Amino acid sequence: MRIFVAGATGVLGTPTVKLLVDAGHDVRGVARSDEKRALLTALGATPVECDLFDAASVRDAAGDAEAVLHLATKIPPLMKMRSAKAWDENNQLRTDGTKNLVEASVSAGATTFVQESITFIYADGGSTWLSEDSLVAPAWPAALESTLEMERLAAAFSEDERRAVILRFGLFYGATSAATQDSVRMMKRRMFPVMGDGSNYFSSIHVDDAARAIVAALGAPAGTYNVVEDDPVTQREYADACAAAFGIPRPWRSPAWTAKLMLGGPASYVMQSMRVSNKKFKEATGWAPQYPNVREGFKQIAAEMKAEV
Repeated sequence: MRIFVAGATGVLGTPTVKLLVDAGHDVRGVARSDEKRALLTALGATPVECDLFDAASVRDAAGDAEAVLHLATKIPPLMKMRSAKAWDENNQLRTDGTKNLVEASVSAGATTFVQESITFIYADGGSTWLSEDSLVAPAWPAALESTLEMERLAAAFSEDERRAVILRFGLFYGATSAATQDSVRMMKRRMFPVMGDGSNYFSSIHVDDAARAIVAALGAPAGTYNVVEDDPVTQREYADACAAAFGIPRPWRSPAWTAKLMLGGPASYVMQSMRVSNKKFKEATGWAPQYPNVREGFKQIAAEMKAEV
């Protein structure tokens, strides 16, 4: 299959491109620097120049793709997430970028459009399992409202023989994830506490499992799917799993109100409880996570990061 990937050199795009090439697909990916062009070439993909905010540029880059994957994001660094302004480019990628990619996909005659989305848009569910039909209520519009527009634009691709597959991912973690690296570094310095009682659920997904899900999505029926681990854990358990894997002390606890001071707006959804189910995607594709929970995933990440030192 001829596949065009936006976000091909990102934390999710890179392992996805590798899996697609290994599976025999003809992959073209966006690369905007010599270093990133070299990366895609080394993976066996064809790098292409593209400005996702320029409709003509996107059409040219997509060419005659049979499938288009929108994996492009611009998530701010951990210490800048509290600023609404820091999310502007990511919001534009979700809106203008998605619009241009959907239009280019139609122009190319593509039959499949895969859109990366997130589970953070669900309302707090406490200990209840959340499905794709659960209430959607973005807790911080500055960073999350654009997700709803992105999903609407992507879903509009589905028509006749065309399929839009929207994947709501949990919190990414992995050895190559800047967020994971920052979290581990801060935990080692005793700067990353468990906020509140730690009983709120996190739904995560190892980057490698997320990449495998993207490949599986190429054969999925049109629709929206949650892509998360089998066994979501609480914030307390997440922190303990990370500490155990890296051999560092368990994080200390701080009152819930300190989350707002530390994280600003993102605290409104980070402190929510989201115990998300992956049942629909597993049944639709046969996919299953290699790392069913962060206890297993963090062991692999610690070993990989240690090997690279």
